[in-house]
Amino acid sequence: VDMYAKCGSLEEARKVFDKLPNRTVVSWCAMIAGYAWCGNYRLAVQCLEDMRQQGLRPVDVTFTSILSACSHAGLVDEGRRFFKSMMEEHGITPGVEHYNCMVDLLSRAGHLNEAENLLQTVQPDIIGWTSLLTACRTYGNVELGRRCFEQVVQLDPNSAGAYVLMSNIYANACMWEDANKIEELRKCVGAWKKPGRAWIEVNNKVHEFIVGDRSHPQIDEIDARLKRLSRQIKEDGYIPQLDLVLQSMSDRDKEDTLCGHCEKLAIAFGLVSTPSGTIIRATKNLRVCIDCHNATKIISKIESREIIIRDAYRIHHFKDGDCCCGDYY
Repeated sequence: VDMYAKCGSLEEARKVFDKLPNRTVVSWCAMIAGYAWCGNYRLAVQCLEDMRQQGLRPVDVTFTSILSACSHAGLVDEGRRFFKSMMEEHGITPGVEHYNCMVDLLSRAGHLNEAENLLQTVQPDIIGWTSLLTACRTYGNVELGRRCFEQVVQLDPNSAGAYVLMSNIYANACMWEDANKIEELRKCVGAWKKPGRAWIEVNNKVHEFIVGDRSHPQIDEIDARLKRLSRQIKEDGYIPQLDLVLQSMSDRDKEDTLCGHCEKLAIAFGLVSTPSGTIIRATKNLRVCIDCHNATKIISKIESREIIIRDAYRIHHFKDGDCCCGDYY
């Protein structure tokens, strides 16, 4: 159940789950987590209700998944209700994972001050402060971003992601001097961001792609497919997110940089290496960027392919031009 769910094959996970002779808390939690990863709040909660009707009590991990499902769906009130019910109805003391889920839920929904206040009531945790810092980039909150950045680097001075996020916040606010200072500070402390990596399995062999990588033996074929796709998706309304490339270069070079993102390389390889109609599954070590997300939606439509990408945060299931996340990620 867990394996199928983590691969984004929820129908297969459910088939195995339904055939289990005895469903334990572990199996129920695996199914709930699977729905949460794909952002299916309704089915995650339905599983919770079915589990309770079977006479099983939810445990702390159950609520981590439910709160995660709320976060992926942007359901703030529901998240607050489940968080409150943990202790009041089930006698479960919220742990750091639950607080992090709540901070992520509040941050992504724009409740930044409430998220900060919640973080200040618990032991400092880098995951929560990084979630809020990420939201500060999304909502352009420079002052709160500074406070989050200070908290993160106090907990981990070598957190490269924090420097990149803070630099992006300054750059988006056209505070170029401050952005450059953060970049210099990052280099001084030796905080190097890990490169984006994507993996795809074809014919029982796993292929790895690194952002800007040119070492794959089929790279020329992959490049040709990407160039063709670039033309096709532009005709279908795709607009490259050039602002994501902060380096000083021409728009053409920025487009080429975006085309070299590891998930695009993996998808193009999947297209040239598998029969028409085959589901493409890839895994990425970081979050899928908005440009790759927008491009993949259109690719799924023009290629008539289902594309499933599991990134560091959730599962994206692209089909017929849409994603299961509803563009809320």
